[in-house]
Amino acid sequence: MVSAIRDQVQAEREGEVAGDDARRDRVEARLRSSSAPRLRRVINATGVILHTNLGRAPLSRAAIEALSIAAGYSNLELDLESGRRGERNDLIGPMLTSLFSSEAGLAVNNNAAAVLLALTALCKGREVIVSRGQLVEIGGSFRMPDVMRLSGARMVEVGTTNRTRARDYEDAFTPRTAAVLRVHTSNYRVSGFTEAVPLAELAQLAHGHGALLIDDLGSGAIEAVADEPTIAESVPHSDVVTFSGDKLLGGPQAGIALGSTAVIRKLARHPLARAVRIDKLTLAALEATLRQRLTGHGDDIPVQRMLDVKPAEIRRRAAMWSVKLEERGVPARLVESESAAGGGSLPGQGLPTVLLALAGPASRLANALRHGEPPVLARIEDRACCIDARTVLKGEDEALIDAIEGAFRAVTP
Repeated sequence: MVSAIRDQVQAEREGEVAGDDARRDRVEARLRSSSAPRLRRVINATGVILHTNLGRAPLSRAAIEALSIAAGYSNLELDLESGRRGERNDLIGPMLTSLFSSEAGLAVNNNAAAVLLALTALCKGREVIVSRGQLVEIGGSFRMPDVMRLSGARMVEVGTTNRTRARDYEDAFTPRTAAVLRVHTSNYRVSGFTEAVPLAELAQLAHGHGALLIDDLGSGAIEAVADEPTIAESVPHSDVVTFSGDKLLGGPQAGIALGSTAVIRKLARHPLARAVRIDKLTLAALEATLRQRLTGHGDDIPVQRMLDVKPAEIRRRAAMWSVKLEERGVPARLVESESAAGGGSLPGQGLPTVLLALAGPASRLANALRHGEPPVLARIEDRACCIDARTVLKGEDEALIDAIEGAFRAVTP
């Protein structure tokens, strides 16, 4: 209260004119703003499934329900059978091995942490060979050379941006070589005059020199989609496979490392593992997501559903919205376009969709939608404010229609 009053006094000292009623209203507005939660639910109508700014993968109902269990007391690190201390990773380790046919698995707080942990625990003080075409930069200007430097390993670059051959790797091996690192270029593509060494051949090269093969898949495709390398393709050849839990898997933000029992044990016992370990809420949501995948209920995971939905179904949903909006005096039309996977997944790979293009000033409509309750994030395409039904979750239809009507009324005479 005192802070809000002081802010109002300062505003009036700087020239703001306000009578008693206006002054009271503005103080009340400041109080409401300061006490309101900063994290808010939004409707994603952009068509970008894994929208980094909107929290990437929305959780399934099962994952959300699991959060309520973890929020109270739980057997997070207790073996109920023996009554002795347990390991939190034991709650998901068996599911990781069953789902991905790996000897062992470990979850940490994100994929960058999984890569850093693997390099630190297995390669510190030694050399790691990586293709120049794979020196990726992920969100927040976090670059693979930075990760390598933090791990204490020495990065040895081979090949060129567009072509790296087996001979380039072969010539780089020394007695100090600990591993070969393959980094999937999940957020960009190099096309045209290119060459890369297949994973199976890369594994033979590494193992022939007594080195490990670490494969950073990034997004981590569960099944074949576009040209994304799948986890199943990587596990048989790699000593360590890392990928994200909140991208194509469709779970919470997490990093997953798969490998042999001996290698995963080294990662789990390294001191850095404590600093990057997964928290109980994330673990609960990840366990629920993995269980859905294991039991054949992947369609109940929002990301999977949005990736698989057919354009005809999207058109039917958008057409229904158009009819309801027309009844409220809000004109709109259907436009064919493309959605995107987002989150560094499937770069350049569009997903056919149908947009609801709203009549009216595009920028002003988008701004009004963003400032509504709930906020709606649309996109502007061909000078129209557009709504992509692919990323609007189940149960959000009526709230979306109300928000569109409100925004339209706010920007049109």
